[in-house]
Amino acid sequence: MSDKICWVVTDGGAGMENQCRGLAEAVALPTVVKRVRPRPPWKWLPPPLCFAALRSLGPDSDRLEPPWPDLWIASGRQSVALTAAVRRASRGATFTVQIQSPGMSIANFDLVVVPRHDRLRGPNVLTTRGALHLVTPERLAAEAKRFAPRLAHLPRPLVAVLIGGSNSCYRLTPEVVAGFADRLATMARETGAGLAVTTSRRTGADSEAELRRRLEGVPAEIWDGSGDNPYFGYLGLADAVVVTCDSVSMVSEACTTGKPVYVLEMEGGNRKFRTFHAGLYGDGITRPFEGRLEQWRYAPLDDTARVAAEVRSRLRLQ
Repeated sequence: MSDKICWVVTDGGAGMENQCRGLAEAVALPTVVKRVRPRPPWKWLPPPLCFAALRSLGPDSDRLEPPWPDLWIASGRQSVALTAAVRRASRGATFTVQIQSPGMSIANFDLVVVPRHDRLRGPNVLTTRGALHLVTPERLAAEAKRFAPRLAHLPRPLVAVLIGGSNSCYRLTPEVVAGFADRLATMARETGAGLAVTTSRRTGADSEAELRRRLEGVPAEIWDGSGDNPYFGYLGLADAVVVTCDSVSMVSEACTTGKPVYVLEMEGGNRKFRTFHAGLYGDGITRPFEGRLEQWRYAPLDDTARVAAEVRSRLRLQ
């Protein structure tokens, strides 16, 4: 057992924190989660202009002070200047990993991890095909066993349906959801499939209501947000996965299963999303959802394990 310690540092956003925690779990060091909230004017400044970053934290922030950790894993704009500052303060003793493009010189970090659809490249830059995450085969197996009784009434094949929501470049409206739900209902009736559906905080009450209305009479479970989150259980139990295109994280997590992954395309997007999806389509991992079920094989995405192996190597962990 190593006596080294890891800090995970973000502003507390679930997407960023899950990427960092996923990598930390895979590296397998004792981990402390730090949520940082710089106060004005630092919170508004771009990372290269965040002077004296270690004095920037507000009263609602976790403290950052020595002894510094052996491994620092961070993500998000509010963490960038802090990562560079701790690397300097520790005189290089802390190995710093910044997930996502930092918006400042990569010379300030030991390792920068970006998806391949990001154009950033350099000697200390690792590229991934998708987002890092908390999904592991062991977690999926355990959650599948836990939630199997809850989904035992649904017919096979079982299709996990992961619905995201609106963001800066996609709009998920009740009208869009209605189209998705009608295609899913038709597919379920034609193939005899059951649906295990989960929505996100971004889906919206009106869109969720429309989804439930359109799937009435279809063999489906739609998680209502109460009780334990069945997300990992759905992924573990499913024979195939259908996921909306608006979340790199959800698509990446689905692609760790090795099961057919279909993408529900929406109007909008940007270069990042288009390049991300084109890459997975080109690799034969995902396909656009066209209302039918097919079978295909691919090597599951293992970006988190691959990056963790590189970090462990650089830290000389056995």
